[in-house]
Amino acid sequence: MTASLTLAGLALTLTILWANLRPWWTGNRDPKMLAAFGKGGALGVLGAMCTGGLLGWLAGCAPVAGSQAGSKAVSAVTGTQSGTPLARGSLSGSLTEEGALIVFCVAVGVVIAWRKASKEDKKRMAGGMYCGASLCATAGIAGALSFLPGLVNDAGEQVRAAIDSAGLL
Repeated sequence: MTASLTLAGLALTLTILWANLRPWWTGNRDPKMLAAFGKGGALGVLGAMCTGGLLGWLAGCAPVAGSQAGSKAVSAVTGTQSGTPLARGSLSGSLTEEGALIVFCVAVGVVIAWRKASKEDKKRMAGGMYCGASLCATAGIAGALSFLPGLVNDAGEQVRAAIDSAGLL
């Protein structure tokens, strides 16, 4: 999908982000409080790098769904229609085969964590996935994270080199 996140979608995304970060910030700032949201967020960002497949599709749907829901919410609260798109950015199209291995392994790890998570942690993970994918659809966040595909690809190449040098592949 090529739809941009709208200003109203950004409002919804930032609300979800705030709802997850505020308890941590006002509490004892234990990193464990952010674990579920962080796992989901990481998968959302990695999904934004995928050109297709389930993760790529979900990452493409996030800004569309968020923009529609945000528009309804902003309109219901303020009476003003909001559909102004933000500048579009993208991380997709730069994963190598080795990088895809890393994304796949992270996705499997998050799915396993999801299955064992409480209902509240599942909500946090879903919110993290949405926020990660939606924010990566904006030019500013995609630009700030432009180093990430190379980092993921390099990690995959290191795994391959380690296995190749051991004579296993």
